[in-house]
Amino acid sequence: MGLSEFFSNLMPTVFAEEEQPVEEPVEEVESEAPAEEEEEEEEEPEDPKEAIFEACTEECSALKKHLDECNERVENGSSENCIEEFFHFMHCADECAAPKIFAATK
Repeated sequence: MGLSEFFSNLMPTVFAEEEQPVEEPVEEVESEAPAEEEEEEEEEPEDPKEAIFEACTEECSALKKHLDECNERVENGSSENCIEEFFHFMHCADECAAPKIFAATK
């Protein structure tokens, strides 16, 4: 019994029997709010997570290179998987990014 068979027996797949009806959007009537009120609305601050995570992936470049090499081997017909390499890379990137992201949210 393979690993995929084990999980499919543990958690069976559910299929939808019929499509859900699509509701048509109701046209909204624009309210005539003064322009001053629109300017006063605060814009949401930009999420720094993406930039921080990109910087951290550069710091983990050795692990990224190892993951890319594994992915290349798999694409060329290797029977291995790259789960271990992926977890090592993500662990490195998360360990680097987490403190910086939490510091930016204060």
